[in-house]
Amino acid sequence: MSDVAGKVALITGGGTGIGKGIALLFGREGIKLALNGLEHAPTADNQYETKHIGGFSAAQAVADEIGGDAIAIDADVADAAAVEAMFAQTIDRFGRVDVVVNAAGVITAHPIAEMSEAEWDNIMDVNAKGTFLVNKAAVIQMRAQGEGGRIINISSVAGKFGTATLSHYCASKFAVVGFSNALAKEVAREGITVNCICPGIVGTQMWTLLNDAFAEPGETPEQVYARAIERFIPQGIPQTEEDMADLALYLVRAPHVTGQAINLDGGAAL
Repeated sequence: MSDVAGKVALITGGGTGIGKGIALLFGREGIKLALNGLEHAPTADNQYETKHIGGFSAAQAVADEIGGDAIAIDADVADAAAVEAMFAQTIDRFGRVDVVVNAAGVITAHPIAEMSEAEWDNIMDVNAKGTFLVNKAAVIQMRAQGEGGRIINISSVAGKFGTATLSHYCASKFAVVGFSNALAKEVAREGITVNCICPGIVGTQMWTLLNDAFAEPGETPEQVYARAIERFIPQGIPQTEEDMADLALYLVRAPHVTGQAINLDGGAAL
């Protein structure tokens, strides 16, 4: 039996992309799972370019695939009441929360002169404020349990260096790195670790949007993606959801790694 079997993990954005990859590995390790996803977003300022993003349906499909000890929860991580309800639903089902993974995130791409205030606000609300709200609820719950815990926030290499037309996204991901480092120090003596994973290029829906945004005249999406990998990734290969899941599982097992923002990017941010 796995040494992490029986632990309870809440994963935001758990139905798609990196969150899904982490959920599937955790499920194979016997971790009980509450998978969050938002079905209807308040704005279309996201990588799906629609309000009907289908996150809860995706989370439910992953929970069904895992089976047994996995549930799906529809909640907006940028809404404090919804986050509190999400934790309450998880506790009602499993009785505790040992691990929290913040994988929910949104992106758009526009030059600053074309970026609306509402667009800026939504990116910051989901990526930065959402991380704050979920981490706050996690710390309160883990303190009540009195047995420590693991918090893993998904940032990005865009939280380490800037990229043109992604100023709002970079700002939000820089914020996640700084916030996580500060919180790790705050809760270090309580056995709660707080770390960031900073992915490089992973072929999720975010890159579907970026392929269009970064295209040069005549380029196909596949050519844009290949050019980005060749330009930015020294190893010359993209990273995968499975890569991120392996690192997340390591952090679950690592009691003395905290306050870190770990690049998993093929050398891009060296």
